[in-house]
Amino acid sequence: MQEFDWRSWLPRLLRFWRRSLQFRTVAITVLLSSFAVGVIGTYMSFSIGDNLLNSRQEQVNAEAARANLIAQTIFDDAPSTDVTVELSTLGVSVQDAVASSTTTPGGTGIALKRTPNQQTAQILQPTSSRDFPDEVVSDQMRAEVASNPGQVLLQSVLLPNNEPGLVAGSQLTVPNAGFYELYLVYDLADAQRTLGFVQQTLLLGGIALVALIGAVTYIVVRLVVGPVRLAAETSEKLAGGELEVRIPEKGEDVIATLARSFNGMADSLQHQITQLAELSRVQQRFVADVSHELRTPLTTIRLAGDLLFDERESFPPTTKRTAELLHTQVERFEVLLADLLEISRYDAGAVDLDVEPTNLVRLVEEAVDSMGTLAAERGSDLRVVAPGGYFEADVDARRIRRVLANLLGNSVEHGEGRPIVVTVDSNATAVAIAVRDYGIGMAPDDALKVFDRFWRADPARKRTIGGTGLGLAIALEDTGLHNGWLEVWSVAGEGTCFRLTLPRDRGIPISASPLDLPPVDPVDDLEEIDG
Repeated sequence: MQEFDWRSWLPRLLRFWRRSLQFRTVAITVLLSSFAVGVIGTYMSFSIGDNLLNSRQEQVNAEAARANLIAQTIFDDAPSTDVTVELSTLGVSVQDAVASSTTTPGGTGIALKRTPNQQTAQILQPTSSRDFPDEVVSDQMRAEVASNPGQVLLQSVLLPNNEPGLVAGSQLTVPNAGFYELYLVYDLADAQRTLGFVQQTLLLGGIALVALIGAVTYIVVRLVVGPVRLAAETSEKLAGGELEVRIPEKGEDVIATLARSFNGMADSLQHQITQLAELSRVQQRFVADVSHELRTPLTTIRLAGDLLFDERESFPPTTKRTAELLHTQVERFEVLLADLLEISRYDAGAVDLDVEPTNLVRLVEEAVDSMGTLAAERGSDLRVVAPGGYFEADVDARRIRRVLANLLGNSVEHGEGRPIVVTVDSNATAVAIAVRDYGIGMAPDDALKVFDRFWRADPARKRTIGGTGLGLAIALEDTGLHNGWLEVWSVAGEGTCFRLTLPRDRGIPISASPLDLPPVDPVDDLEEIDG
């Protein structure tokens, strides 16, 4: 048979305690009820035991006093005699008379003992009933009886059969024979049995009462907790997007009021969320429609601008500069329209991946080559670091190329002419690309907003290499489409590092990125970078 392992059940019990309000309430009620019933039962048991003992002591005391009176009367009424045999016969008569007068249950023996240290003319030999236990009469009790004439003294003892008992002692005066002690022994087994029965009844009654309290509490708490649990489950469904769920409304009590209030809140939330969703759809459609409708006039403007740009050398200087500005801004406007259309596709959920096995090192090298001229103009040296390993991954090469272009463009823009290091590494489940610059960097609060649309760390800073303010937002969307991570680390004055982590195989989640963030620089210090 398998041994019960309480250590494995204790965590489950604690977890159930934390999660179940009903179990917690019933358990606390049962524990408190058990404590209260235990305290009351213990008090009643001790009280009943004391009352039983006091009652028996009063009975024994009265009977011992009566026995003392009977014995003393017999001795006093007996004719004076000097014959020891007649004294012994008188002692037996006293013993028989006392035994016949005993009515209290549990009487087990009678003894007549001579008080020690006496000098008398005659001696009455001590006598006792056959079943009298001499060992229960202690020397201390005999001394107290001898020193308290006219009183009945009681002492609790343990009888030879291990049952509780009482010894009653009193002093007698025997003419011509001196002082003697009369002892009566009583068995309290019947009182002990009565007390045991009462204690057993209290125990069983207490257990039944606690069980009844637990059952009633369970039923009541179930009636109360049931609607609360239903409200919690409905709240979870509502939070999960099931806006139509509601709590049934029954009665007019506080639970019904809770249900009505909750349903009213759910109706309001559903209405507001529906309104916001509709507004979002209208906004997305507006952006898409406007972007699409602007393409035709923009194409016409672009053609006219290209024509003017090609003929700019024949224009006066002012007109020439105007043609160049027109050409530059039209190009930027085209890029902005393309980015707006791309963002609107993401917002509408109309984006698909064209996944194929791609060597990311080669993809990074192509992106670096395409950005090399611009980086050289800004004085930045682009470096690729690829330690080696599994660099192939199932990705949409066009989208990842766009992500790299945005990250590299951002680093060239803010790199302050310092080297830019692009690191590629991989592990069994993921491939990572880190773009590290040593430029102006950002404050931690600004780094949290870097992927927001149209956000700038310094609004007064002019863009020098173009850009629409949507590049990093689109890069984040492209990364999310691959179930990847796009993270940023930046410190003002030390530079910025963007880390792109992608799963090697589609559908397999990333366990950890192959590259550290904050980055571990591939160079020793900034002096080497500046060099």
